[in-house]
Amino acid sequence: MCKKALIIVDVQNDYFPGGKWVLEGMDAATKNVCSLLEFSRGHGDLVVHVRHEAQSDSAPFFVAGTPGAQIHASIKPMDSEVMILKHAPNSFHGTDLKAKLDEHGIEEVVICGAMSHVCIDSTTRAAVDFGYACTVINDACATRDLEFDGVAVPARQVHAALMAALGFSAAKVVSAQTYISA
Repeated sequence: MCKKALIIVDVQNDYFPGGKWVLEGMDAATKNVCSLLEFSRGHGDLVVHVRHEAQSDSAPFFVAGTPGAQIHASIKPMDSEVMILKHAPNSFHGTDLKAKLDEHGIEEVVICGAMSHVCIDSTTRAAVDFGYACTVINDACATRDLEFDGVAVPARQVHAALMAALGFSAAKVVSAQTYISA
């Protein structure tokens, strides 16, 4: 039987309404993260909470020591769960995430959280590079509107493009319900 880990990336207060960097659909995505968390805990999967802190007090969000940089209360980590503090989009970069996964014999990772187009993308691609089988839970991720070359790109399209790219080349991309039901 394959050993799995649920990796919850950056579900932190600044991404929610009232925070400094609000994401579209973060509340809905977090409801699905909660379902995944309950499922994974019930199945004895390793649960990993990744939290980002900016390395500068002038950063627009996730400033160290602020309430916005804390993990959202809805997914409060248990003492037995792995906590990873990162300072870059890739959750493996400069952290002991790989060592923790290997210590537990993890072969497959299930990734969710924020932001789809940055930390979810880079963490998933790094996990693939390290040889883990990857599943991304598309409706347990959120992002925000972007702009490129004078063109506004709505969050929904940013998210869809990223999920399509990951599904094409890196991971199985499914909904929370599909994953839980499988």
